[in-house]
Amino acid sequence: MSTETITIDRLGAQGDGIANGKDGPVYVPFTLPGETVAIARVKNQGTVMSIASASADRQEPPCRHFGPDGVNGTCGGCTLQHMADVPYRAFKRQLVIDALKSKGLTPEVGEIVAAHPGERRRVVFAARKTEKDMLVGFNQAESHHIVAIEECPISSAGIISRLPAIKAVGAAVATNADAFRIAVLETLSGLDLSVEGVKKLSDQQRRKAVEVVLGLRGIARVSLDGEILIEPAKPIVEFGGIRVSPPAGGFTQATKPAEEAMAKLVLAHVGKAKRIADLFAGAGTFSLQLARLGRVHAVEGDGKAIAALDYAARNTQGLKPVTVEKRDLFRRPLMTSELKVFDAVVFDPPRAGAEFQCKELARSIVKKVVAVSCNPLTLARDLAILVEGGYRITSVTPIDQFLWTSHVEVVATLEK
Repeated sequence: MSTETITIDRLGAQGDGIANGKDGPVYVPFTLPGETVAIARVKNQGTVMSIASASADRQEPPCRHFGPDGVNGTCGGCTLQHMADVPYRAFKRQLVIDALKSKGLTPEVGEIVAAHPGERRRVVFAARKTEKDMLVGFNQAESHHIVAIEECPISSAGIISRLPAIKAVGAAVATNADAFRIAVLETLSGLDLSVEGVKKLSDQQRRKAVEVVLGLRGIARVSLDGEILIEPAKPIVEFGGIRVSPPAGGFTQATKPAEEAMAKLVLAHVGKAKRIADLFAGAGTFSLQLARLGRVHAVEGDGKAIAALDYAARNTQGLKPVTVEKRDLFRRPLMTSELKVFDAVVFDPPRAGAEFQCKELARSIVKKVVAVSCNPLTLARDLAILVEGGYRITSVTPIDQFLWTSHVEVVATLEK
């Protein structure tokens, strides 16, 4: 390890400061362009020792767990709390512009839909039971060390106010000192806790855990590796006012405002389409609202998610017909011959994107397409396939759902 003083030239895609060293780039977390910093260096990684000259874009981090003066934060949940709002949002928008440009695409990219503190309704905590305590928090960056949190400005008050209850559940299901995960979703009927990575409980341990949960307030459901342990109240979320009970551990958008912003863009572009395909539909984030406009065919690989969507559609009045199909779209994308009956297609795949599906779409006659993505790089690849197939990108909107991180959602609309 060596110590040296360097000047940060730019931010990388992960939010780290990058300095141009004599032997290549040096990556320094928690720094900003233009700053002169003293670092301890191991190979091409630097740890800030002190800041000799701070950027005007540096701000006081709002969370005590982020670290002193925004340097070397302990909690690994956020990476950019030290960056002021305006340059932070510009950085995220630029990530989308750069990703598109890497594939030769130069559409106008709209202003980013901003995220705000306290909006996160879905949080994944790291947890571990020690001899003295139950640790619930986030892993330190590049580490398995869990930083137990007492506050979290990104998370909803409903989650943070129930941290003691979340700890109690963690302690009740932990059978050893191994680390595990607790995914927490705030629903209308209470917290939905999905625990993954705990050793199988004995019958006696299960009974004791159930007793603990029943003695707590505000817990709707607890599941272990997808199996429901106890469900005092069915967890309910709303997609545009339509009630759905998502499966245990199932995917939902992390914040309600981001979900609503995405849905608004999707619905506006689909417009008066009579037949709509919603691919990678999940539990119905878009499908159910689209069914107010036209007939919807929802396709999803997760059987429990598509069952939840189907149940909600059957039990909601005022919707056009909704058909569902359980199908692995990575292995079996909807073929061009199947797509010809649709006026509009919406797709919202995982981070890997929808390359094979887009190759079929590119050859189709579908007039309108909406691409929703949590990964600008795979989105750019997919959009390039569609553009080559004769589609025109009509809008690109970045949406900040993961505050103070380098992750950004995007909604892109296209027409044939």
